[in-house]
Amino acid sequence: MQQGEYSVRAYIDKSLAPDQLLEKKLLEHLSGLGESDLAVFQKAWSQADVKRRRDVISHMVSLAEEDNRLDFSAVFGFCLADPDDKVKAEAIRGLEEEDEPRHIATLALLVKENRSADVRRAAVSALGRFAMMAETGNISRDKTDQVYAALMNVYEDDGTPLKLKAASLEAVAPLNLPRVKQLIESTFRSDDLQLKVSAIRAMGRNCNPDWLDFLGREVHNEKAEVRYEVAVAIGELCVDEGVPLLMELVEDSDTRVQEAAITGLGEVGGDEAKSILTTLAQSPKPRIKRAAEAAIKELEFCIDPLSMNM
Repeated sequence: MQQGEYSVRAYIDKSLAPDQLLEKKLLEHLSGLGESDLAVFQKAWSQADVKRRRDVISHMVSLAEEDNRLDFSAVFGFCLADPDDKVKAEAIRGLEEEDEPRHIATLALLVKENRSADVRRAAVSALGRFAMMAETGNISRDKTDQVYAALMNVYEDDGTPLKLKAASLEAVAPLNLPRVKQLIESTFRSDDLQLKVSAIRAMGRNCNPDWLDFLGREVHNEKAEVRYEVAVAIGELCVDEGVPLLMELVEDSDTRVQEAAITGLGEVGGDEAKSILTTLAQSPKPRIKRAAEAAIKELEFCIDPLSMNM
């Protein structure tokens, strides 16, 4: 049953009252706000103190992650223009699962002009989701161009902090374009560990099997962090030729690398990978056994999604 106009407005007032406990049963009434109620919310929001706005937006993001039936997207979209950067950053995170590209222009502007590193990183991450959608043909050409331009401007700006530069490369990586591939390869050859790791992540997101040769060179890298990212990237490439490399990484001395390689086998799938996982599921080592069992379930789900409900 829908809430009456007065009830929704009462919940808006309560949610923004600084002495009111923020419980799910209170905030869930602000899910799916219509145009008129959103206007009321916006007015009340502008009068609320910054601490309360931060608390409300943070709780909304957490609730939306826990319960996908809750829809605070109208609130998140409105809060992209909030004067407080912490509120902005939380709003962007709240929109990361949003498939509607109407916010791309705003996110691109925040990446370009906002002074907060947290806001810019959140916006880059959100644009990365749209890059993935663009590569699968789910957004228009002009929107794709906006995403590409925004992320490339970040990467190619000499004043961009290293961490943000790395994030922008990972975000733009799904776009199957010559310039993107060129940047991934040149960054992979960097002496900076953070940039090299980002290039490896970008290879996985780029989903081009040609990267397998590059990844194979790093299977025995002295840095466990690099080997871990290699295992993840090979799994994301989902090619049978990656199985021997993942088998090597299953024997790695680092447990996180081992588990990433086992997960990667489940992502690659196929008879050979399943046979290896079946053997690993009999391991006397609990971590290996659990990882292999989870990978087998993932593999079987990908083959027959309905089987998990039977």
